[in-house]
Amino acid sequence: MAPRTPQRRKPSKRRPARNGASRRRASTAKPAARATAHADGERLQKVLAAAGVASRRECEGLILAGRVAVDGQVVTELGTRVDPTRQDIRVDGESLHAAKPVYFAVHKPKGVVCTARDPAGRPRVTDLLPPNAPRAFCVGRLDLTSEGLILVTNDGELANGLTHPRHGVEKVYHVQVAGQVDLEVLKLLRRGMRLAEGFAHVKHVRIKTRRKRSTILEMVLDEGRNREVRRLLARVGHKVQRLTRVAVGPVRLGELPAGAVRPLTRQEIRALQQAIAQGENSHREHRDHRGRSIDE
Repeated sequence: MAPRTPQRRKPSKRRPARNGASRRRASTAKPAARATAHADGERLQKVLAAAGVASRRECEGLILAGRVAVDGQVVTELGTRVDPTRQDIRVDGESLHAAKPVYFAVHKPKGVVCTARDPAGRPRVTDLLPPNAPRAFCVGRLDLTSEGLILVTNDGELANGLTHPRHGVEKVYHVQVAGQVDLEVLKLLRRGMRLAEGFAHVKHVRIKTRRKRSTILEMVLDEGRNREVRRLLARVGHKVQRLTRVAVGPVRLGELPAGAVRPLTRQEIRALQQAIAQGENSHREHRDHRGRSIDE
């Protein structure tokens, strides 16, 4: 019995003391390191967007995909804060440099893609920009067979405001569809219908021109679901033959030829910013009104 007594006392005296000390060391060191890392700098996706890499949402996708490195370490956490003046930030191995904001209106032709990278090597909207233009990205999308106005910028904040449904910036389309469109179809489009990702409808729609075998519609949307115009019209039995976007907010395509590019004027940039602000205010008022109605 005597030899076994010290063996029982050893773990009771030493092991808890060592574990307790390690727990105290962890509690004092690790939280302090985390607090310093998160308190300084700006969110990584905001820094990337401000540098013209892509829109903020697209930058979040780049981070999650492991394509962004900070000081040689791949970062996949969206809440990461960085100091772009002191840290080396790279996207796909390319160093990040803040560039002067640029704003272009482009008349995208058919067969040109809006993506920043295309493995198939197809022509991109950004290939149409002047050769000395800094890296920029498309605001929203037009699919391969669609044409018309696409804005290109390296201003991530503006791009986020124009594409976020909360701001409700209107996009105007001229759409040629097969067959004759009757008034009931217009009513159904205004009323809306459910798509795979949720309820969708057009804000305004009218018949612009009637032809023998087709109809040209003017449609106004304030959201940006993937291929939304084509999907809505397919649901009401009309195949799209040609789709052209003629306006984004206050900026219009006008007489800009297909494949051509022009810089936005200062007035147009201010008008876009005002449209975003007005949409945000309308969204807030609608939300507050809805909240009061529920409370009452």
